[in-house]
Amino acid sequence: MSEVISIVTKEIEPLIPAPYELVDVEWEKMGADFVLRILLDKPEGITLQDTVELTEIISPALDEITPDPFPAEYMLEVASPGAERPLKKASDFENAVGDHVYVSLYTKVDKSKEFIGDLVSFDGEKLVIDYLDKSRHKTVEIELKNIAKARTAVKI
Repeated sequence: MSEVISIVTKEIEPLIPAPYELVDVEWEKMGADFVLRILLDKPEGITLQDTVELTEIISPALDEITPDPFPAEYMLEVASPGAERPLKKASDFENAVGDHVYVSLYTKVDKSKEFIGDLVSFDGEKLVIDYLDKSRHKTVEIELKNIAKARTAVKI
């Protein structure tokens, strides 16, 4: 986790009012610009008005962080995680059981570093995905610590 992400998460997470949930903080360079993306959600989904209200809470708080963690000027984007929600915490995986997911791994499991399929179960340390290998359904067990990136996926 980059230092910017860590500092921003620590500073803004306590400011997010219920029923909103901080889903993810992303810091990336896009062309010549830096973008700080704050992904938020709530049970019934997030609206444009919600993002406006949350930006009014988050933006001033970011200006107060000292020392300034941002290496350059940046654009703030407060948004919904969308249909392909990042899965990072154990609770994210628990809530995604039964959903279609994409998982990228640090090391290969069953000769692959990527899986797209249905999240069948999660026990806190390992998840089981039912995926299609050519024309056969298979299941794979993946340790949480081996996951580089995971998100819900739109089923085609």
